[in-house]
Amino acid sequence: MIPPLVRELLTWVSERPRTYEETMQAWRSSCPRHTIWEDACMDGFIEAIDDGDGTNSAKVVLTARGEAAIRNSGAADE
Repeated sequence: MIPPLVRELLTWVSERPRTYEETMQAWRSSCPRHTIWEDACMDGFIEAIDDGDGTNSAKVVLTARGEAAIRNSGAADE
């Protein structure tokens, strides 16, 4: 089972292309109780990919595991 806030992050990332900067502004937390970004990365649900244009504007994307997690958690809610 995916924690609700991690699921919310995955859904948010899946809605449209997101930059790393945008994602950090919305989801990073200095509170040790709210490690949503870190948890999603460690669980292999999302990754940041350098787009190679030299601007350091990495894109945040769902991994295959992240996409499957959203599909499977949505099915459990129906």
